[in-house]
This record gives sequence, C-alpha cells and structure tokens, in this order.
Amino acid sequence: MENSTQESHLRSENVFTYDSPYPIYAMAFSSSTPSSSSSSSSSKTHRIAVGSFIEQFNNKVEIISFDEETLTFKTDPNLSFEHPYPPTKLMFHPNTTKSVQNTTNLLASSGDYLRLWEIKENSVEPKSILDNSKSSEFCAPLTSFDWNESEPRRIGTSSVDTTCTIWDVERGIVETQLIAHDKEVYDIAWGEAGVFASVSADGSVRIFDLRDKEHSTIIYESPQPDTPLLRLAWNKQDLRYMATTLMDSNKVVILDIRSPTVPVAELDRHVASVNAIAWAPQSCRHICSAGDDSQALIWELPTVAGPTGIDPILAYSAGSEINQLQWSALQPDWIAIAFASKLQLLKV
Repeated sequence: MENSTQESHLRSENVFTYDSPYPIYAMAFSSSTPSSSSSSSSSKTHRIAVGSFIEQFNNKVEIISFDEETLTFKTDPNLSFEHPYPPTKLMFHPNTTKSVQNTTNLLASSGDYLRLWEIKENSVEPKSILDNSKSSEFCAPLTSFDWNESEPRRIGTSSVDTTCTIWDVERGIVETQLIAHDKEVYDIAWGEAGVFASVSADGSVRIFDLRDKEHSTIIYESPQPDTPLLRLAWNKQDLRYMATTLMDSNKVVILDIRSPTVPVAELDRHVASVNAIAWAPQSCRHICSAGDDSQALIWELPTVAGPTGIDPILAYSAGSEINQLQWSALQPDWIAIAFASKLQLLKV
C-alpha cells in the first residue's frame, strides 16, 4: 500500500470489473480459498459472494471467483441461488483455527431471517433458517449481522425491532436476545468473544458484554439528537478503535472506547454521504470509506491529527454512487466495491 502523505489516485490497471445482471448491494470475500483449486494457484484465487438488490421477493446470490494470475472473473451457474428479498449482508464463515471441519464452506445471509448456506463444489444447499421471533411466524427484518471470529459458533444480528440477537449457529438456537436501543438497530460488530457493539436510529453507539446483559455502555451519540448512525466497524487489529457513519453525512467518525463521547478523528473529505467503511485487516491505522460521491478513499490515521484535519492517502473514482465495500482478510492488498450492477476489485 502506498504511504505518501499526499493523496494518490489508484491506477486503472489495478482495477478489475465484474458486470452482474442485477444491481448489487450485499457482498463478501471468502476467508478461505476454494478447495477445488490446485494448491499452487488457490492462494491467488478470490471467492466473492454478491447479492442482488431487486425490490421484490425473488433475489439472487452468486458465488464468483477472481483469478489473480489470469485477472479474470469466473461464474458458475451451480453456485448461484435464489434468495428471498435482497440480502442486507453476506458473510462467509470466518476461517479460524477453532473452526469445526467443513464449516469454512458456510455462507450466512440476513434479510427476512438469518440463513446459513452450505457451498459445495457444484451446488449451494440451504442449511438452516434461524427465526428469532417469539410471538409470531414473522421475524422483524434484519438490518445486518456479524460473525464472531473468536467464537465462530456465534453470530449476532441487528433488527428494526430494536433488538440484537446472539445465535449459537452450530446448535441453531438463540443464545440471548437484548433490547439494544430505543429505535431500529442498523449495524452490529463483534470486538472480543463476548463483547459486541451496535448503532441505531437513536443516534448512539452502545457496547454490550454478554457476561453482564443488563447493562450497556454508550460510547458516542450523534451531535444532532436522533441523527441515525448507520454503519459500525470495529478495528480488529486494535480493539480500542471503532468507526461509525451518520445518516446523510460526509463524515467517518473514529472513536476510542477509552475516551467515550468525543471522537478522536473525523474524516470529512467525502463530498456526499458515506455509505460503507472497512478497516484494513492487516493494519490498525488504515481504513477505507466509500459513498455517494462515487469515491473510495483510503486513510492512514496519524498518531496526532493536524489542525486542518486528515487527507486520504489513496483515492479511487467509480462510475456512480458506491453502496458497499469489503476489504479482503485473506489477501489484504484487495478491496471490493459495489456500485449499480458492477463489482470492482481494487488492488491497493
């Protein structure tokens, strides 16, 4: 990654585009290489799940692959499957040493329910549908979820019904359900094995510890009361830091949980609303943001911010508003962005 203090622009030869038949929103990098690849080339193959965003019941998820050596995308009709409603998020099983055998080929999706899918060599099979509703056959829509890297049996979901639900996905049961906020919960992120945070339409970031479910800690509130917070990203390299975004705001707010309420930095070089944020998987000081200004910006957080704020170190201009971005944990030189019906891989 380039580390100049001046912003530089990503060169076009480092950008690779996949055209989907559908508008794209949800997107995920696999944390393991395809098992069918030969060992020599598998480390250079990315597997990416993309979900359609069609405003009707029938939607699609595709598992596509990108070969770094030939610089080409491959699709397999057998690895494309129907999904009810547009998935709000997709995530592959976090590939950790604690993983049970055969779990690394699991994909989770949120929407009307939390669903688990098993990816086989020539098919994708539904594995389980998890419904947290106690009172009716319908589950309140799920806005997002996060798969716990430290405890891969746990997935936390966030919902418009003000709750967060912690699932034991190996047993298919609810571990706990908390009323997390006063309004809709829009995003959730794990820190440690039993600690997660969430953001809400009530404008707060709250941290929960499963050892003390009765209490939560509010570490940030929107400067204008009731401005919703839409996205949350916890820095996995340094758990003291997290980032959040506000509705209709060009800022990324960087928080240090040791000093609640006051952001340690505000990244405000976007010229329209920020839609997505992702910390670098290999560096505690780098973060990427993307938004309605069609820009993906990479920032290096200084130890001390200067009086004029922070400039990005790398910029990329896409063809239209960027809705989604993911940073590959397996190959940290690669970032994926989604806009309109395009997925672009950026080599940074």
